[in-house]
Amino acid sequence: MLHRSLRNPATPALGLSLLAGLLLSACSSPEKPAGETTAATGSPDSAASAAPAAPANSPLQVVAQFREPQIVGVAVLPDGRVFGDFPRWDNNPVNAVAEIKPDGSVKGYPDANWNLWNETVRNEPQKHWICPQSVHADKTGMLWVLDPASPGIKGTVPGGPKLVKIDPKTDKVVQNISIPESVASRKSYLNDVRIDTQNQYAYITESGVGSLVVVDLKSGKARKLLAQHPSMMADTTLNIKADGHELIDPSGNKARFNADGIALSQDMQYLYWKPLTSYKLYRIKTDALRNPALSDAQLAQQIEDLGNVPACDGMEIDAQNNLYMTTFEDHSIKRRTPDGKIETLVQDPRLEWPDTFAFSGDGKTLYVTNSAIHKTPTWNKGIGKQDQPYHIFKMALSK
Repeated sequence: MLHRSLRNPATPALGLSLLAGLLLSACSSPEKPAGETTAATGSPDSAASAAPAAPANSPLQVVAQFREPQIVGVAVLPDGRVFGDFPRWDNNPVNAVAEIKPDGSVKGYPDANWNLWNETVRNEPQKHWICPQSVHADKTGMLWVLDPASPGIKGTVPGGPKLVKIDPKTDKVVQNISIPESVASRKSYLNDVRIDTQNQYAYITESGVGSLVVVDLKSGKARKLLAQHPSMMADTTLNIKADGHELIDPSGNKARFNADGIALSQDMQYLYWKPLTSYKLYRIKTDALRNPALSDAQLAQQIEDLGNVPACDGMEIDAQNNLYMTTFEDHSIKRRTPDGKIETLVQDPRLEWPDTFAFSGDGKTLYVTNSAIHKTPTWNKGIGKQDQPYHIFKMALSK
């Protein structure tokens, strides 16, 4: 889901400062919304003069589009309801988590109070979206929101990191799990989540330090695992590109993003992950992650190196164990088959940094956001170069 970790394990203080600069000076002050739009734009892509045009044969259909704020995550319920999250990075959105209505309008979710974050609610960090990073629908139709609580990725708000379960039938929060500082440190950035409904566990990638976080949903206890293990860390030898250009921040530092993309097999037996700036894919059996008796060293022995795949942000996996990847270096969505073959499903210039996936309830439609990370001011000498709206797309999947 992002790209959020510029952390270099050898220089932790520098890493956090680089991470904070990911999206140019972070967000505006919480009490002063900047660049907020509460509804999707109705204009076609061509409304932006330099916007990429849709190829004639593209399978991507526009579900919604937004000029600002920047969308990252998407979730789709079995009944077709669509949700998105708009983290507080450059913008301070009025609706940081929202339901995207069929007419393109955006409604704060689950209500306006949860979306409120300013000086008046500073003493209630567990009751408000601070910087929500991920929305995810589980197999039972529950909606989960992961909030790393690090506005502008400058460091977590004490007491703010949380994993929240919402029942869409009532639009009410039914579980609110605080992630303690011992697990989500001030330098952490909880990134993406998958829910194991069979065993009642959540698995989370954490990009700031580089780790996995495993949450027992019955007890609410969270554990940090494999912190700074090589499988969690960015490959510092790579020069990852988007639109053919290396990602270099205003200080001249190249992008270095730790554990990010995550996918849980449909039988919930395997968890897949990869650092964003890396070409390596890893997996481990989930029963190992759920075993508190195993040390990090013992867990590391069970990690499977699945070889090279393209650099990607988001991941998802289908019932046939095909792994889908948002491959941002060439504006595409690719699929890794169980035998390791890499297939390109769609290549479309509108996929400016394809970010996060969601399946429809029947698994026949794939939804994806584009967040144009590489066109934000941080990676363009302080000048934003977004030339089209942010999107939610969907496409039918062929088996």
